[in-house]
Amino acid sequence: MPPRTSPTERQKRLGTELRRMRLAAGVSAESAAGLLGVDRTKVSAIEQGVRAISEERLRALACHYDCADEEYIHALVAMAQTRKRGWWERYRGSLSSAVLDIAELEAHATRMRCAHSVHIPGLLQTSEHALALFRFVVPRLPEQQVALRLAHRLERQQVLEGASAPEYVAIVHEAALRMQFGGPKVARAQLEYLTYMSERDNIVLRVLPFEAGGFPGAGQTVNYLEGPVPQLDTAQVDSTHGPDFLHTEAQLSKYRGQLDWMERLSLSPADSGDFIQTLARQL
Repeated sequence: MPPRTSPTERQKRLGTELRRMRLAAGVSAESAAGLLGVDRTKVSAIEQGVRAISEERLRALACHYDCADEEYIHALVAMAQTRKRGWWERYRGSLSSAVLDIAELEAHATRMRCAHSVHIPGLLQTSEHALALFRFVVPRLPEQQVALRLAHRLERQQVLEGASAPEYVAIVHEAALRMQFGGPKVARAQLEYLTYMSERDNIVLRVLPFEAGGFPGAGQTVNYLEGPVPQLDTAQVDSTHGPDFLHTEAQLSKYRGQLDWMERLSLSPADSGDFIQTLARQL
C-alpha cells in the first residue's frame, strides 16, 4: 500500500473549517501563526489539511477565533484525532482518491440520505449488478480494475451492517428500477435484494414513480452525508469526471431542499416495497 501523497477529503474538510472559523473572526493567518508559535506557512498547511493539528492547538485557535460552539469544536477535535488508516486505504494507488474519500466519509456519517435517478445506490447493489455497471465504462476497464472496484464496493456496503450502522434513506426513481444492467435475471435479483434490504431497521427505501412528474435535481445522483453537527454535513454529487464534495451552507441547504422535495413526491416505504415487488414479478 503506497503512502498518501495528498490529504483525504475529510482532512481537507478539517482545514477548511479552521480557515472558515478564522476568516469569520477576522483573524489573519499571521496572527494565528503567532498564537501557535509557528510560521505562516504551517498555518496554511493546517488549513489545507496537509499538516495535522493537536487537540490543544485546535482548541487554542477556536478560542482565539471567538468560537463558543463547544459541540462544533468537539467534532473538529474528533476529526483531528481520527487520522488512522481505514480499510479503504488498502486500495490506495489502485483506485482513485475520490472513491476512497467517499468510503471514509460514509464510515464517519451519522446519517445518510441519497437520491438516484438512473442507478441503484451503490450501497444497495448486488455484486452481479455492480459488475455489470463496471463493465459499462468507456474506455473499457481491465478485468483487474473491475475486480478491484467490485471488491471495494462490497466492502463499502458493510457500513450498513451492525448495531451501530447509521440510518440510510434512499430515494430511487422508477427509471433506475427499470434499468436492466446485466439482463433481466440480474435485474430481477437486484429488485429482490432491494426488498430484502429495505426490511432492515436502519434502511428506508422510497420509490419516486414516473407519475410523480418533475422534481428539482432530476438526473443527478446525490449522497448527503450528515456529520456529528450540521456544519460538518457533506453533499457528494456524481459527475462524468468523478465525485464532487460540497459543503458550503448554501450548497447543503440546496441539496437538503431537493431531497425533501423528492421525498414528499415519493411513495411510502410500504408502497415502495409493493411497487418493487410488482416490477420484479414482471421480469
